Amino acid sequence: MLSEGFRPNEFTVCSVLKACGEEKELLFGRQLHGVIVKKMIKNDVFIGTSLLGMYVKCEEVLDARKIFNGMRRRNMVTWTSMISGYAQNGLGEDAIKLFRVMKRRHICVNNMTVVSILQACGSVGASKTGKEVHAQILKNSIENNIFIGSTLVWFYCKFGEYSYAAKVLQLMPDRDVVAWTAIISGYVHQGHGLEALQFLKQMLLEGVEPNQFTYTSVLKACAKLDAVLQGKWIHSSVNKTKTLPDVFVGSALIGMYSKCGHVSEATQVFDSMPEKNFVSWKSMIIGYARNGQCNEALQLMYRMKAEGFEVDNYIKTTVISACGDIEWDSEFDQCIQSH
Repeated sequence: MLSEGFRPNEFTVCSVLKACGEEKELLFGRQLHGVIVKKMIKNDVFIGTSLLGMYVKCEEVLDARKIFNGMRRRNMVTWTSMISGYAQNGLGEDAIKLFRVMKRRHICVNNMTVVSILQACGSVGASKTGKEVHAQILKNSIENNIFIGSTLVWFYCKFGEYSYAAKVLQLMPDRDVVAWTAIISGYVHQGHGLEALQFLKQMLLEGVEPNQFTYTSVLKACAKLDAVLQGKWIHSSVNKTKTLPDVFVGSALIGMYSKCGHVSEATQVFDSMPEKNFVSWKSMIIGYARNGQCNEALQLMYRMKAEGFEVDNYIKTTVISACGDIEWDSEFDQCIQSH
């Protein structure tokens, strides 16, 4: 466009900045920022908000705040983008502080603002502030929004307040996979595997199809409960929905079968995975070791190393602890130590 002599306007710039954020093209975004400062209307609220959003998505939160502070005009999207940026980058306290300033100035919030501040409250343990936001949600009658409802479920699970989480879920007119997964993963995280499996059944009865995060959570519950029959049923469902190639679901299946003592099934899953990550290798090696198959664990450690993955101290210590009488190959041992 530039080479043909066309001058971009504010809509062009906003679109390209959005693309820079999505693709994490920070260098190009900074270059465009320089052009904006030199040649364009830098006080345009939409360009400023787009710049802020670009820096947030590139995890440059300090630069985003500089843009925010320098803007003469800000709209609701500007405030929300900055709060969301703080929340998404692990700066929950800063998000809450800015939200309070926003409220003192009587700036209207949108659904994204509410979702972001609830995420921030959950991440930093600000239970009281989150409940205040929930009260405001009820007052403004926006609790039926599916994104807010799902975040509220996650928020209450984060603090172990399951009765509130279940009530929010129950009152939601539309429950999507995000809402169901939030409560299932919350229950699993706090060690309530049976309840998590019950929620999975209710989810399926409502015709909501689980995603890879749902499957990963319920497989962890099956592993903790030694519920291999339920795990096999979930495995069958995974195969039907073509989710098995997902590396996280595959790793969770390996962990579930291994912890339930079904190592051959774990091996079949491991061998059939088109992609393996560190967790996959680790789960299979530890599964072998803890089920007494020490030679297989050692051989897989060789393979893991050959595939370019680091055999960390946890894996090695676990294998040594489970297979204390195994004869370690000194060359392999030195290889790991030097790495």
